Amino acid sequence: MDPEVTADRPDSPIHTLGTDHITVIGSNVEDTIEYYRDLLGMPLVLRQPNLDQPEVTHLFFDTGDGRILTFFVTDDRPSNANPQRTGVGGVHHLAFTIEADRLEEIKEALNEAGYGYNEFDRGAFHSLYTRDNNGLTIELAVDKYEIPDDRRGEVLARAQQARVEAGAEYVDDEHMEAAIEALGMEVVRNETPEASSGVGGVE
Repeated sequence: MDPEVTADRPDSPIHTLGTDHITVIGSNVEDTIEYYRDLLGMPLVLRQPNLDQPEVTHLFFDTGDGRILTFFVTDDRPSNANPQRTGVGGVHHLAFTIEADRLEEIKEALNEAGYGYNEFDRGAFHSLYTRDNNGLTIELAVDKYEIPDDRRGEVLARAQQARVEAGAEYVDDEHMEAAIEALGMEVVRNETPEASSGVGGVE
């Protein structure tokens, strides 16, 4: 039996309130700051020894909405830009929201910094996939539709319902628009370029 897909809170003993922070094992201070602050534009808001291992530095970056991304780094670890192969329980990728009207300059900045990217239309959003200084896949996602943050789950759950009713394999524009309208919101589309869906093409 397939699990129910819904934005309703489950009957569970714990209800989380949101993402506080995500922590990644990084390489060194210099390369990590160069990528996340100087290229992606995340302010470095806290730097201190790791409370559990004081010889390790703990870097805190604001991802843009007050949600925090942190890294455990040491100066004796070089960066390794080879693609990561992760198993069960590993991190496949990190995704960050970018502005639709800055998409072209962001692509140019990635190229100038020596980071390639792949561009895909993912149905619910439009994405650039690149890698950080340690080979971790980074997704830079543009919201194709203007949706309040506190209603994103609701819209995706309703788009899922529209997709299933239409017999479609993946969520696409028609399902997103149907969901937004069904929830009584105005459909406001951000301009994004034509791109492949990339089905089966991102590791």
